[in-house]
Amino acid sequence: MEKKCIGVGLMGFGVIGSQVGRVLLEREGHISEQAGCHVKLRRIKVIEQDLGTPKTEGIDPALFTTDEDAFFNTPDIDIIVEVIGGVKPALSYHERALKAGKHIVTANKELIAKHGFKLMELAKKHNVGINYEAAVGGGIPLIAPLQKDLVANNIEGIYAIINGTTNYILTRMSLEDIDFAPVLSEAQKLGYAEANPRNDIEGIDAAYKLAIMASLTMETRVRPEDIYCEGISKLESRDFGYASELGYAIKLLAIARNNSDSVEVHVYPAFVPDDSFLAKVDGVYNAVLIEGDLVDKVTFWGEGAGAKPTSSAVVANIIQAARKIACGDTSHSYWKVKPGKKIKPMSEITTRYYIRLNINDMPGALAAIAGVFGDCGISISAALQKEDNIEEKSAEIVIMTHPAKEEAMQAALKELNNLEVVKKINNFIRVEE
Repeated sequence: MEKKCIGVGLMGFGVIGSQVGRVLLEREGHISEQAGCHVKLRRIKVIEQDLGTPKTEGIDPALFTTDEDAFFNTPDIDIIVEVIGGVKPALSYHERALKAGKHIVTANKELIAKHGFKLMELAKKHNVGINYEAAVGGGIPLIAPLQKDLVANNIEGIYAIINGTTNYILTRMSLEDIDFAPVLSEAQKLGYAEANPRNDIEGIDAAYKLAIMASLTMETRVRPEDIYCEGISKLESRDFGYASELGYAIKLLAIARNNSDSVEVHVYPAFVPDDSFLAKVDGVYNAVLIEGDLVDKVTFWGEGAGAKPTSSAVVANIIQAARKIACGDTSHSYWKVKPGKKIKPMSEITTRYYIRLNINDMPGALAAIAGVFGDCGISISAALQKEDNIEEKSAEIVIMTHPAKEEAMQAALKELNNLEVVKKINNFIRVEE
């Protein structure tokens, strides 16, 4: 049975919600043509503070309501679009919509990362779809290619620069030899960073997005708390100088590796070869490199945030959902779990490492440090030493290792802290070749 008109209800009218609303209203004809049926915005759920603001100008006031029940009781709504963000009250809205047989379109990365499996089960029970393209890459198509174009592949790895705020900060630190704090302050003034930037700079935002991509592709229930997460605030301009000297750039990477019986998931600053694709992604841009057993490497690049790119993904999901409803297509994509597959502990990962230390410049210092690495089973691949303070007879040393287990490296760092010749471990960064 074909349905000729698909009704849309929009929840949230902030920066993204207002952009989505205007696109639905101003491009109704084009959207309907693309969907193959009439797509009409029927209701907008707002908070009291939104009413009467410039973003509501020119829109029929009858579309707006602040009442949850009035919104959900609006006749002929088939698709609920949620762009409120966060878990409360969004989770209860999703549950209510799914139980009522409504399809969901959302840009809410935190909600999908934390409660995606629960919501997928509810959607499956009521034979409706959850569409969340905008929750990961903003305007970058990622979810649809993973669900459709790459579905024949075993996805072996995901390597992502997936937060524009941190990439902007790291780009500035690299190009202009500036430390973290002043660049963050400027990013806040320019609107690239929030007043409270914790979710961005501590890698939490990237972890939400990684949890979604890994859950979709790696047959494992990946929760944000399963992901080892390390931010960028400890980085200093000196690290970028050494990285460049050694042939690397520094990027905040979200990484998922798919093994036969486990999945590695982590977010941390990493050295990447300066001739690699990811090293060349600068400013507020995002990029994702997908490794598949059939396709080898596929890359996606573009603006990962902002009202217009995000609204592009949201409206595309609305069109896709409308097409399915209109033609009676009841096939939907849900996450799957392979029994027995686990999250690999961070202590068991293997990679190379960069360590920057201040040491007492005295005979036997390097030998003592090399001895610690040797005792922990770690091989040194390169070392740089530069005078730091001649009067205090101190030097700065940088060590690059061959691949080693995280557990061994953490043991070595602990031993180095106890060495008399080591004044301070300034930084410790993983290397992704």
